[in-house]
Amino acid sequence: MKQNLLSKKILLVLLFFPLVIFAQESITGTITESSTNAPLPGASVVVKGTTNGASTDFDGNFKLEVPSLPVTLVISSVGSTEQEVEVTSNNAGTISLSDGVSLDEVVIVGNRAKPRTVLTSLVPVDNISVADLKSTGQPTVDKMLTYKVPSFNSTNQTVSDATAHFDPADLRGLGPSRTLVLVNGKRKNQSALVYINDTPGKGEVGVDLKSIPAAALKRVEVLRDGASAQYGSDAIAGVINMVLREDVGTTTVNFSSGVTSEGDGFNLSADINTGLKVGDNGGFLNMTFGYYKQEETNRAGTPGEDVLFGVAADNPDWSQWLSENPDLGMTVGQPELFKGDVFYNLGLPFKNGKGKLYSFGGITYREGTSFALYRTPYWVPDPHFLLHDEGTEYQGFQPTFETKVTDNNNVVGVEFEMLGFNADLSGTYGRNAVNYEVNNSLNPALGASSPTSFDVGAYSFSNAIANLDFSRSFGIVSVAFGAEYKDERFNSFAGESASYFADGVQSFPGLQPANAIRADRNNYGVYLDLEVEATEKLLLGGAVRYEDFSDFGDNTSWKVNGRYILGDNQGAIRASYSTGFRAPSLHQIYLSNIQTLVSGGTISNQGTFNNVDPVIREGLGVPQLTAEESTNIAAGITYKVTPKLKLSVDYYRVEVENRVLFTGEIGYIDGAPGAPGNPVEEILDANSITSLKFFVNAVDTRTSGVDLVASLSNIDLGSGTFGATLAANFNETEITNNDSDPNTDGLQLEAPGILGENGYDIFNRKEQSRIVSSRPKTKVLLGLDYDIGKFNFTLNNTYFGEVTWMHSNNGLNGAPLGPGGALLPVDDADYDQTFAGKIITDLIVRFNLSENFSLFASANNLLDVYPDEIETQGDFVTDLGGRFKYPWEVNQFGFNGMIINGGLTFKF
Repeated sequence: MKQNLLSKKILLVLLFFPLVIFAQESITGTITESSTNAPLPGASVVVKGTTNGASTDFDGNFKLEVPSLPVTLVISSVGSTEQEVEVTSNNAGTISLSDGVSLDEVVIVGNRAKPRTVLTSLVPVDNISVADLKSTGQPTVDKMLTYKVPSFNSTNQTVSDATAHFDPADLRGLGPSRTLVLVNGKRKNQSALVYINDTPGKGEVGVDLKSIPAAALKRVEVLRDGASAQYGSDAIAGVINMVLREDVGTTTVNFSSGVTSEGDGFNLSADINTGLKVGDNGGFLNMTFGYYKQEETNRAGTPGEDVLFGVAADNPDWSQWLSENPDLGMTVGQPELFKGDVFYNLGLPFKNGKGKLYSFGGITYREGTSFALYRTPYWVPDPHFLLHDEGTEYQGFQPTFETKVTDNNNVVGVEFEMLGFNADLSGTYGRNAVNYEVNNSLNPALGASSPTSFDVGAYSFSNAIANLDFSRSFGIVSVAFGAEYKDERFNSFAGESASYFADGVQSFPGLQPANAIRADRNNYGVYLDLEVEATEKLLLGGAVRYEDFSDFGDNTSWKVNGRYILGDNQGAIRASYSTGFRAPSLHQIYLSNIQTLVSGGTISNQGTFNNVDPVIREGLGVPQLTAEESTNIAAGITYKVTPKLKLSVDYYRVEVENRVLFTGEIGYIDGAPGAPGNPVEEILDANSITSLKFFVNAVDTRTSGVDLVASLSNIDLGSGTFGATLAANFNETEITNNDSDPNTDGLQLEAPGILGENGYDIFNRKEQSRIVSSRPKTKVLLGLDYDIGKFNFTLNNTYFGEVTWMHSNNGLNGAPLGPGGALLPVDDADYDQTFAGKIITDLIVRFNLSENFSLFASANNLLDVYPDEIETQGDFVTDLGGRFKYPWEVNQFGFNGMIINGGLTFKF
């Protein structure tokens, strides 16, 4: 009770902090672009000869305190000519800036007090326009960012249930959970899915980036620095801010289509964006409608025999089937996908531009179909003719895993003045839901009454957020403070009984009633952000944030940073030190899943138990999940060598303590029950399961790296204009609390409770590799751009560095059993494989027939590059008996090969 009372007092103090206001004159006005009369957000307004200034808000409005009138204001903005204006009254009116030489890009993210340019920001920020995103030739935002931001990675997954429809994405190799995603500066909801399959990001939860259409975006800001002290949980690796379009008077229609060089993976997309003027006071409504469809690809291996089941190519019973199905019936590649989007961005100024009512958001619905392991006729029989007609030869079947995903996110807010401060009050509601079906399958235990289509369950996650933010500049001091309240809910729904009865439906036994849950929590946070322009060149900043969660407690994060301008605004030196945190997601706390499987010729259960289950907390002695905590140190330099050549280099080191991990399987020591006096095995016996998994705070990591960006623009070359960008990320992640050499004996973490007392390893080498080697440690982007006449040529080369697939070394917990019940080899370092780095080349050609009509053609992966093929070293589990030709657990860039695209854009 005392803690809650203290927290409420802190909240009130920060919301109504008594700042001394000197007697001054207030000047208000609006800055617009002369050619379009559109408002200019982030324009700089400075009293000539001083450092006293302000920046315009999203509607181009500014407010500035001056000692007396008249004064001369110096006004500048991106792409506009600097202008001096003498102001003699409190109302400066509307000031229009004409087009001119670009000064630098203005960004909002990372600057709570006021917008700043990329050059003058305290932290490194990438400002990526929608034109830059489209220049990658990629179909979705997550893939566009992969080929535009070196430290960002997202790749298609395959044969991984629902994960195949989400594609885990992360910054700096720190996992999907540690990147905060904003839309127009407001927190975007996470997805409903925990990545529990063998993919990068296993055990984590991210934002569904496929739910944000590129056509609705004005730009994307990527803050490459820890920002928990400003934005709260999840911002350990950085922040991605999706800024929506707000232009009016133009309608843009895009069509595109493509196919791989193998003739599969056909895709088709169409979108329309239109902006309407609302009222006569600068109001706007921008809307986007989108459609996207893709077909599956298949790059399965062709073993011609099935060593997993001991069926040789010359097997007298199955040789004909194997010769007719050398790929064992598999489909390994991208899933089928349909997606529809509706997005909007609304702004309604009032009080002569001193306030604004706003709302934005949208809804995305998509359906997807991926494929499970093919059930060969010698693996799963169909004696009741459910999947083949009586009298025909049985060929086996391939179950499909089908999802229906709905993601909606909406914000309503109002900006206004209060006691001289710029205030922003908003409410956000976001929800992501995924429903699962398994089709073209059966439940053998149900015999002839088994359905062939199954509802196997569903998940949903939602949050409701209230924000109140204040900001104001007092000459050289800018202050921002505010509060946030958030309510989160996670639901898990059981599937139909036929999906989990006995051994369950083939490929994905349904969620059982025992796995169904409705969980919620709430938290509130307060923050204070301060910036001081100590001199004309030196800017110092600091922030502190306190948050309290209803389920595990509180956290305080803080940050200090500084920036010094070099020369005559030619560059800057910047550095920051911060602490951060990530709250364990509700999914990680409450997810459970007991699957009934056939193993070793008998029915057995494998279970994921949630963190509040007595089996975990009381039986095994696993502690309550709590927040991960981090420290982030960064330093860098940015410099304009010439107006056309810009360079930046940034070093970072991020240390994370108590990372939440999803353990490896905890099973019988000798691979079978019966070890006397082992309390862990007694728990397995008591719950009728052969192994269990759970989430636990266990791993400490250190990630160090360097980001490099060099850009060359507007170079006259022949009759055209040339530009080039070189961007690179080099990183290394270490696990710092391992007790042995991971290259020989495997990672040995201190297991909690009776697990540690009985010598169990909760995190084997295979799971370790998902943290330290599943993403490229080196990634380099070289983009070349050439404009000549009505043509634009873009050539992108992306180097994805090597990745390593480490094996589990799981002999401690017994050798695993294969699908046929055969004892499989124990993995160790002899079976590790490093997949070499590769360069992916993309060519995009655009022809601007007129100002309103353009065509494009592109070849993504022009040279048809594939990852290295899997080398099993004799361990047939590595590629599942040859079913997989290319790696999937450490997927660098996918394996679709070359994709040819074409399309058109029409404006009116």
